[in-house]
Amino acid sequence: MSEQGSEPSARRRLTDEWTRAEARERRRRLLLVVLGGVVAAAVVVVVVVVAVVSRDAGDEALDSYEGPLAPTAREQYGAVAMARPGVSAPVLDLYEDFQCPACRALEKRLGGTIKQLAAEGKAKVVYRPFQLFQQEPLMSNSRRAANAAACIPVANWVPYHDRLFAEQPTEGDTGFGNEDLIDWAAAQGTADPAFAACVNGSQRIDLVEKASALAGRSGVDATPYLALNGRKVDADVLGSPDELEKAVAKATGGRAPAPAVTHSGGAATGGDPAA
Repeated sequence: MSEQGSEPSARRRLTDEWTRAEARERRRRLLLVVLGGVVAAAVVVVVVVVAVVSRDAGDEALDSYEGPLAPTAREQYGAVAMARPGVSAPVLDLYEDFQCPACRALEKRLGGTIKQLAAEGKAKVVYRPFQLFQQEPLMSNSRRAANAAACIPVANWVPYHDRLFAEQPTEGDTGFGNEDLIDWAAAQGTADPAFAACVNGSQRIDLVEKASALAGRSGVDATPYLALNGRKVDADVLGSPDELEKAVAKATGGRAPAPAVTHSGGAATGGDPAA
């Protein structure tokens, strides 16, 4: 075949390649537009969910308790038990992350009832703070707060726990700075230099990590997670102080609470157990 005869064929092949290339580019642009729309929709969903959580947390009626607290004692990996002497059951285990907005909402909704159940000898409450979040800045916020909670003297732990939730940073913002953590403790009577050193040096972060691993082994996949005698409670119990009281009474099996014990302090102190 002559060169003259092959020239139109070569032009057609080149034209076909250009056409295919343009088609591929159009498909690529269309895919980017579609993916961009999906991402934008996802962002809208996230914003809506966060807005709903924030709104619900803000509108939640405060479940307050002003009476004396049951004694507190350290348990494994920074956990804190709150119970009257001689009360060992039923057990309420509360797994929480101080950075978690839903945990803050639960504290507002049920926190007073939980404290009252322990104070009246109707349950042993075990607070189990840990680090749930894995993305920044939430993760570091969570770790600093949980470390500080493990540093605070156990006699002051419950008020400090409540203050941490009251000061929870907006989700996505950096918060729970060491200076603030130390100042909040000082305002509640813990001005010990050892506490400041513990916060600044992250001296209890190993307990936080072990508490997080324990939460995972216990089946905790989200927070807040409230278990009664080792079994996760249902949404109705999480949503109502009355339902929580009924569930605890049922778990008690009609057993009367332990008799009142006179003691000089509102909390029993104890050292952190060996990890």
